[in-house]
Amino acid sequence: MTLFQARRKALLEKLPDNSVAFIASGEEKIRNRDVEYEFRAESDFYYLTGFAEPDAVLMLIKRTNSSDVTQQSMLFLRPKDEEQEIWQGRRLGVDKAPETLNIDQAWSIDDFEEQVPELMEGMSSLFFTFAQLSEWSELASSWIQAQKAKARKGIQAPTQLQDLDAILHEMRVIKSAEEIDWMRQAAQITVKGHLAAMRSVAPEKYEYQVQSDLENAFKQNGSPRVAFNTIVAGGENACVLHYTENTALIQDGTLVLVDAGAEFAGYAGDITSTFPANGQFSESQAALYEIVLAAQKAAIEVIQPGLRYDVMHQASAKVLTEGLVRLGILRGDVDQLVEEEAYKRFFMHGTGHWLGMDVHDVGLYKHQGEWRTLQAGMVVTVEPGIYISSDCVDVDAQYRGIGIRIEDDVVVTETGHDVLTTGLPRTVAEIEQWMAQNRD
Repeated sequence: MTLFQARRKALLEKLPDNSVAFIASGEEKIRNRDVEYEFRAESDFYYLTGFAEPDAVLMLIKRTNSSDVTQQSMLFLRPKDEEQEIWQGRRLGVDKAPETLNIDQAWSIDDFEEQVPELMEGMSSLFFTFAQLSEWSELASSWIQAQKAKARKGIQAPTQLQDLDAILHEMRVIKSAEEIDWMRQAAQITVKGHLAAMRSVAPEKYEYQVQSDLENAFKQNGSPRVAFNTIVAGGENACVLHYTENTALIQDGTLVLVDAGAEFAGYAGDITSTFPANGQFSESQAALYEIVLAAQKAAIEVIQPGLRYDVMHQASAKVLTEGLVRLGILRGDVDQLVEEEAYKRFFMHGTGHWLGMDVHDVGLYKHQGEWRTLQAGMVVTVEPGIYISSDCVDVDAQYRGIGIRIEDDVVVTETGHDVLTTGLPRTVAEIEQWMAQNRD
């Protein structure tokens, strides 16, 4: 049984009796005029099929009667088309799909609306991702009406529409050993990209030039694409959390924040590094940087199975607050400031997130209002930061216009944790030494 067959089987076993689930690959999107964005299949679809073409739908059926349970995997996909393939690239086609993808049956996507009502006869529940419910609702309504019209023939129409995410996304939260291997490779390619950025950076270079060297390293080391839009933020641009313009000229004496990740085998790496444009931290930059690094270390150190998810954030917030008080940026009792979340003025996001096929991966953070606990196989990022914009006029001028974030990828193991993104210089001294020896 292949990996993808095993995943489909595991999902089908979790579905209730007489259920059908639909998972779409997505469609190509126009970038401008007749040019499309690069297509990437929806993660749920790829997770279950390993198939990367647009305009495809996986249909999973679990049919139960008194004697047995039948499970079927059906795929609707683009048919072979000689003219389209000359212009747009080769297609797998209907005939080869069952053997190539180890599915039970395949049809042309052109037959989707016609075939589905017959295939779903007797089903009680329809499962979709509710994130796409608006796209499915009209079709689902027509299918249900078609089943209701057959009531006199003893055909029972579905009575429930259910969110597939509640089942499928929880499967994706826990990574297998094979997935962790892929994520380690994504992480290590990402490390190489960040080293390339540190080697490339210099005053009077544009941010996009550093981005180019970083992304070239990704591709040269086996990554087909970035996992998300790369951030290269010089100086105060680092105080914009999702800055992606990357068009500014890097100034001497500033820090450069790089948040970038490579994709490998469908899985994301995600690292943030912050380093000086000229290779040397100023005293104030170094002081803030070491606070963030200490906060990150505190969060990573507590990671283990059974830990409540929010404890990582509490650990980093405490260390950040202590550091900000030490520098006079915050004033007051540390414990009270933490309780009041005074740090949020300078650290306004969480300490991390799930990581997997999506950079902000799927899965609940709370169950019934309570923070969930970590389990072996979960992968999280750990990314505290400090951002002090020039508008913070009540802060000592030496600290204004500085944004710092440090991020690594960590897998929860049976006995603790394992950092996937090893190999980067992280302390002030390590960064300065590495840049002195390796910059272009």
